[in-house]
Amino acid sequence: MAHADATVTVLVYSDNRNTREQGRLALGRRPAADLPEIEYLECATAPAVVGALDLHATGGALIDLLILDGEAVPEGGMGLCRQLKDEIHGCPPVLLLIARPQDSWLATWSGADAVITRPVEPAALAEAVATLLRSRLAGNN
Repeated sequence: MAHADATVTVLVYSDNRNTREQGRLALGRRPAADLPEIEYLECATAPAVVGALDLHATGGALIDLLILDGEAVPEGGMGLCRQLKDEIHGCPPVLLLIARPQDSWLATWSGADAVITRPVEPAALAEAVATLLRSRLAGNN
């Protein structure tokens, strides 16, 4: 799934602009030296995420990774993750941001590929994203 322009696209979903910005700033332009630079696609609503993934599924804009806010309202990232994993063939890997470590079981139920608790620890986020992107680029996802 390598990109000709040497970038990967990460979709960041949250109804909170500050949460989206914190995720972008914590991750930066490149999570690891061996990975391409990241281009971000921000979505503030669940329908925008579904629309972006519909384009992805039909050969439009390629999305390599989703970062979903588990605390988003009115539709949280966990329920959205479950819907996407159930409905979209070849759904990109999903990293969920959750508020409480106790919600990890629910994140697992949702089908998330990785989970990070908030507030986001930049090193932990970069490591999780790097692992998911390496797998994706190697064709394992």
